[in-house]
Amino acid sequence: MTPRERPPAPEPLAGAGTIDSHTHLDACGCVTADDVRAAMDRAEAVGVRAAVTVADDLDSARWVLGAAEADPRVLAAVALHPTRAHLLDDAASAEIEKLAAAPRAVAVGETGLDYYWPQHDPNTADPAVQREAFAWHIDLAKRLDKPVMIHDRDAHQDVLDVLRAEGAPERVIFHCFSGDAALARSCAEAGYLMSFAGPITFRNAVALREAAALAPAELLLVETDAPFLTPHPHRGRANEPYCLPWTVRGLAAARGEAAEAVAEATRANAERVFRIAELP
Repeated sequence: MTPRERPPAPEPLAGAGTIDSHTHLDACGCVTADDVRAAMDRAEAVGVRAAVTVADDLDSARWVLGAAEADPRVLAAVALHPTRAHLLDDAASAEIEKLAAAPRAVAVGETGLDYYWPQHDPNTADPAVQREAFAWHIDLAKRLDKPVMIHDRDAHQDVLDVLRAEGAPERVIFHCFSGDAALARSCAEAGYLMSFAGPITFRNAVALREAAALAPAELLLVETDAPFLTPHPHRGRANEPYCLPWTVRGLAAARGEAAEAVAEATRANAERVFRIAELP
């Protein structure tokens, strides 16, 4: 057994299930429409009714939109990842804008600030360039009336400051929420959604669980960020949307709530924020 094999399927969620608000189906190994359908069949079998597959470069942006058109359970989000912000030239901006305007592109993302990678990889965009690209994506989200999906790595206060300075879109999602109780309070006060991923199940994630307990139910989302951040008890193995029930149960435990209640709240919030009922 290799570390990156997929884990066995979790116990299915009860009730109407939930939605994976942020995944990367292409990075999970999906290439064809059949691959996408197979991944979503595995997800649906455990109560994950839909998934937002998210781009991080131009090739991925083209691919995720095709995946969303190939399977009605798949939605797309389009942007250039902050670490690739230096690639946002005029041609890239024009194509991102066109792709993000497509009906099944439900969010502009992931965009934001990443202060980790510039310290470890000289080929990634520096913070000043990231900030310019973040501001451009915020403006695009407002012009398209779509949510902005934020990547925030080691940059909590600066992300909040940019949102305040630029004027946040009506709908803001902190993907893979990684802050503490203070950031959760700031997001709650601003009405920003907080999307929790596999780390909520990690034993050392005490501050994250404290933040999750404070998040208002109407601002909760769940995600896999697959193929990364596989939840306990399968940390280190390959992640996929079908693994989401472990995260739902971990989030429920952190909040002292039933898993079915958390699944229901996060499903309803995803349907609202992505305006799923209005999709073709």
